Amino acid sequence: MSKSMRSEHADRARRVPSDRPFIAALIAVSAVYVLLIAGMLLADVHYASVADLVDAIGDANIRASLRLTMISCAIAAILSVIVAVPIGYLLSRYNFRFRNLVDAILDIPIVLPPLVIGLSLLILFNKVELFGRSLEQWSGAAFQWIGWIRPDLDVGITYKVPAVILAQFTVACAFAVRTMRHTFDEISPRHEQVAQTLGCSRGQAFWRVVLPQAGRGIMTAGMLAWARALGEFGPILVFAGATRGKTEVLSTSVFLEISIGNIEGAVAVSLLMVLCAIIVLVVVRSWGHRREIL
Repeated sequence: MSKSMRSEHADRARRVPSDRPFIAALIAVSAVYVLLIAGMLLADVHYASVADLVDAIGDANIRASLRLTMISCAIAAILSVIVAVPIGYLLSRYNFRFRNLVDAILDIPIVLPPLVIGLSLLILFNKVELFGRSLEQWSGAAFQWIGWIRPDLDVGITYKVPAVILAQFTVACAFAVRTMRHTFDEISPRHEQVAQTLGCSRGQAFWRVVLPQAGRGIMTAGMLAWARALGEFGPILVFAGATRGKTEVLSTSVFLEISIGNIEGAVAVSLLMVLCAIIVLVVVRSWGHRREIL
């Protein structure tokens, strides 16, 4: 390379602006939101003492609330994945009539105020009649056998444990559907086409080729649904109520503690929710990372 060419190349390199201002701007904007979240958590930790957290864990009502929260969130997440996988696959692979309308309807639980969702569930089960009976009455008749096995359990949906799960599922499933549709969009249809040319039906190609590739997406959808169910409050309050020892979950425990003026207890329960979320998310992500390595 001649001296003039080297000089021209050096001049061009000097004229290229530095990336430092761009990277600094990215870091500054990101830091604002990260510091906001960290600041909220640190404020809660500073406000509530260890004794408040111990008292919250020692409260029988809070322990019952924690137990119901873990069970209901797990059931809601599993149901969300079971429903989200076929819906996400249909939206991703098939161009059917009214697909945009169906897609818009699936976003309604995300954009509607939570209290409206709870009110709508309440009206659906108690005011809408099917063959002369409300859905609440039909559900009571359908699960009447539970009363024979466990007479201490109330049969029905509204203001009972099933209402908690249904309220959590209604909102959480919408997030799972979005995740699964994106997952299937990222998987090339060519893999299914190759499987079909080798003798697989569309269903066999789905189970043997597509679903294994969607494993991480399914796990992400379930994790997102669980986290959304954990933080659900409005629909649960309206549709299931906040009865101590019956339909109380951690989110409604915070509301009940605030309503009686126990701010320290409310913050302690909030920290308990944060701790549960961190443990579950870290375990699930570590498990997923381990599977990816294997």
